[in-house]
Amino acid sequence: MPDFVKALRSFRYAIRGIFQLFSTENNAKIHLIAGILAIFLGLSLGLSRIEWCILIIQITVVFAAEAFNSAIEKLSDVLSPEHHPVVGILKDIAAGGVLLVAAGSVLTGILLFLPRILDLLS
Repeated sequence: MPDFVKALRSFRYAIRGIFQLFSTENNAKIHLIAGILAIFLGLSLGLSRIEWCILIIQITVVFAAEAFNSAIEKLSDVLSPEHHPVVGILKDIAAGGVLLVAAGSVLTGILLFLPRILDLLS
């Protein structure tokens, strides 16, 4: 039983971290809004099961990248409160990772949604 309690406790901490991410990080809020809009668009356009899988994976990867980036930034701020050039580079690299994932998600969204939107317009 104690392992089960530990597992439940770790889920509670993880959920608290997710709420912390979306309540305090502006970029995470932007990604959340974009994800919700993508879900509504997917519902409106009737995505297939595999397309839904792709969309869900993309949304989740963006959220995870934003969470890792935010954690790196906060840890860096604690370890080096004053400006340090290497810490700045680390933060830039982490932010660049989020940008790469977000750009890939936008391209995936274009591939998923644009043909259906064009079909509706024609």
